[in-house]
Amino acid sequence: MKSKQRNNNFSAINRKDNLQTLASEVFDLLVIGGGVTGCGIALDAASRGMKVALVEKNDFASGTSSKSTKLIHGGLRYLKQLEFGLVRETGTERAIVHQLAPHLVLPEKMLLPIVKGGTYGKWTASLGVLVYDILAGVKGNDRRKMLSKTATLQKEPLLNPNTLKGSCYYAEYRTDDARLTIELIKKASSNDALALNYVKASEFIYTDGKVTGIKAVDELTQNEFNVQAKQVVSAAGPWVDLLRSVNQSKKGKSLHLTKGVHIVVPKQKLPLNNSTYFDVDDGRMVFAIPRGKVTYIGTTDTNYKGNLDRITVSKEDVQYLTNAVNNTFPSISLTENDIVSSWAGLRPLIHEDGKSPSELSRKDEIFISDTNLISIAGGKLTGYRKMAQRVVDLVNKNLDHAFSPCITKEIALTQDPLKNTKAVDEYLKKLEEQLASVGLEPYYAWYLVTNYGQQCDLILQKLKEFEEEISIALIRAELWYSIQYEMTNSLSDFYIRRTGRLFFDIKSIHQTIQVIQQDMQTYLQWDDQRLKEELATLESHIYDATNFYRTSVNTLIG
Repeated sequence: MKSKQRNNNFSAINRKDNLQTLASEVFDLLVIGGGVTGCGIALDAASRGMKVALVEKNDFASGTSSKSTKLIHGGLRYLKQLEFGLVRETGTERAIVHQLAPHLVLPEKMLLPIVKGGTYGKWTASLGVLVYDILAGVKGNDRRKMLSKTATLQKEPLLNPNTLKGSCYYAEYRTDDARLTIELIKKASSNDALALNYVKASEFIYTDGKVTGIKAVDELTQNEFNVQAKQVVSAAGPWVDLLRSVNQSKKGKSLHLTKGVHIVVPKQKLPLNNSTYFDVDDGRMVFAIPRGKVTYIGTTDTNYKGNLDRITVSKEDVQYLTNAVNNTFPSISLTENDIVSSWAGLRPLIHEDGKSPSELSRKDEIFISDTNLISIAGGKLTGYRKMAQRVVDLVNKNLDHAFSPCITKEIALTQDPLKNTKAVDEYLKKLEEQLASVGLEPYYAWYLVTNYGQQCDLILQKLKEFEEEISIALIRAELWYSIQYEMTNSLSDFYIRRTGRLFFDIKSIHQTIQVIQQDMQTYLQWDDQRLKEELATLESHIYDATNFYRTSVNTLIG
């Protein structure tokens, strides 16, 4: 059962105290892995009344959960694999997650061009998306519409008129996967879960042949300590099989890792009116999604057996995606030199003999070892809540106290949540007017609201304390918020996972790095050596995002 409630401020400032608590208490559940699945498990368990801890060896969402296509979608293409149950579950879940965080999971109309020789013909597209809508419970104006060639070109003039036959227009949801993960673990923390990034599980602790904790390492200080728990769950994504090997329980089914790459170009280079899901020559399909100042394109799907901690984008990946764009939008003539950023991530899928990466099921799988270690892998971003529910139901059976059923369907993911899309739009309009009065363009209001919802109010209140040029004052206030309320411990945490700037506004890193590094050094009491290491790590991330691009790292962060 829970002990007396701790200070729930999810703050990097409280790290020392939180580490002491982690080492001194016995938890009902310890979760290894701070991706969307692990954070979803922590929230589910904590909201049922369990005493929960979570450790992540890097930053929350630093693996797969910041490297997806950033869509909460039902998986239209899985109908081709006859995975009706998966489509039904994820289709239903996307509507639920939208209700839980309407500022972060945003309605997004998707255009599916029907082209000569393409994956979908007019009738197969119409029937397929109709089945998709029925399985997902789509209603009203969000139901699919079939458009003529003329109507399609009116919506998206950049499409190739020589091959276009028409299109299907249907509904999906766009998100920021890292922000969704951060909000989940913040909400778990507000329900008294104890979560820490940069804490590595190095070994398991056993009592009478059963896992009862871990030997842990604080990656920021290299201090070692033990964490005790009645039940341990591994939700370590691509690292699940490594932990199963440490536990000597890697047998039966295993992971099959595939790499997915996305490239980012300025919006003026690919000025789409709609998110578009289009054919590639090899029979796959690719998304092109406008977002703020940019459009991003992805994804690839290739086997991966390299370094799990550094997944990079190759020339072949870039060529595949630029060719896909140019075949679909022939007037664009996209080249490698147009790319301003990129990301590459791994899908921890379940291996199936004889299947290509694109044919592998996206279903999740739960492994239970003889030593009572529970591991979960596979699945999709959209299905995180149901995956968490299945795991916590198992944990509940194993504990000596009967905890309540799952209630995460009803838990809004932010403090002072916006209730629906209409409320989001009204708040956005209000913020646009407020920021216009201090000289900021509407983009900043959109960026803040889609990242933070009404939590923007705290950032804007802090903004008044800074006297610099307004855009610099704003990012300083944003940094303060992310350290105080979102456990930001590094420059990379801030520029990649908390704000998405490395992917979607990379120039702003160059414009703000001097003041941000100074503030972080002050807030977190870094010495000069730590600051030097932080800058080097950020440089390496920028290099990996732009290493096929002509701008050198030094010109980006100076």
